[in-house]
Amino acid sequence: MRVIYPFTAIVGQKRMRRALILNAIDTRIGGVLIRGERGTAKSTAARALAALLPPVQVVESCRFGCDPQKPVSWCTECRERFQSEDEDVPVETRQTPFINLPISATEDRVVGTLDIEKAIQKGERHFEPGVLASANRGLLYIDEVNLLDDHVVDVLLDSAAMGMNIIEREGISFAHPARFILVGTMNPEEGDLRPQLLDRFALSVEIRGILEPRQRVQIMERNLAFEADPESFRQEWLPRENELSEQIAQARQLVDHVGYSSRDLLVIADLTAKMQVDGHRADLVILKASRAHAAFEGRKAINPRDIALAAELALPHRVKAGPFRQSEMGVTQLQEHIEQLKGAASIASSPDDEPKGGEPESGQKKSQSPPASRLATNPLDPSP
Repeated sequence: MRVIYPFTAIVGQKRMRRALILNAIDTRIGGVLIRGERGTAKSTAARALAALLPPVQVVESCRFGCDPQKPVSWCTECRERFQSEDEDVPVETRQTPFINLPISATEDRVVGTLDIEKAIQKGERHFEPGVLASANRGLLYIDEVNLLDDHVVDVLLDSAAMGMNIIEREGISFAHPARFILVGTMNPEEGDLRPQLLDRFALSVEIRGILEPRQRVQIMERNLAFEADPESFRQEWLPRENELSEQIAQARQLVDHVGYSSRDLLVIADLTAKMQVDGHRADLVILKASRAHAAFEGRKAINPRDIALAAELALPHRVKAGPFRQSEMGVTQLQEHIEQLKGAASIASSPDDEPKGGEPESGQKKSQSPPASRLATNPLDPSP
């Protein structure tokens, strides 16, 4: 079995790691696009994240990895197998899948195919799963996403947003869950995505090669050590990998209980309005990412710092859109607004702000502070 380079051993690129971890905590965020020059650990980080994620429980023998705890999102086959709500559902544990989509992939290869001939001749419904089925509850990685056919990218983004893949042919339909972490990487020198597709990626990170000499030395030393003895290198970093994996697992349990106040929503809306962001997708992405960040730090309510860190990932690729906007000015203004939010993080919330969208503890409106040890080694550190 191939040894994967540890996620926690990646030097620098904290903004990229933050975006990946937030999507790992809440796949509903909608994926991340990593744009950068060659040799900046884009694909290494994606593979390392998938190896880091905890195993998942699935319905036994299910081809699509359905979650036994969420029958509402089961595939057509599982719905037919377990028609009674009282029926015991057998469960098995699988490793989180990592699926690499080639740029030559067609739509049928991605969504799967229905065998119409067998349906007509034998009256049987037969579905051949595609990439979306394999990636369910895992990580779908697309290298050079800007070179993939636009229609295929659109299909992938639709499925990532809906969490379901529905195929209909000649009056025959089949559905299965398609909830995955979508990670796309690209080199801007080889062309960009259309603005419509760029906006569909929830988060976006632009990364460059590290120029600080000491960090460049670290990169060389760690890569040479990994190439010399991959297993020993992995064992050396295993305690940190296990710690981060456990933090992600705990945050997944907590994220749906993270609350927010009316003031938090107004802060998000004010920020996106000032930056003249088109549509409302960015507002929702910032809120989801803020809740994921709060959950990672063990809190049950978001604060301005969470919003600022989420905005750093959700807005840069959106404020640049539009032929009549000055891109550099927009990015500069965005950074100023984000710094103001970070400065406001220490201001206490108004006692009139009731947390919404979560389940705060009885008689307690403010969240508990995260443990000092967790913050000290937090890979979601705000520095880029």
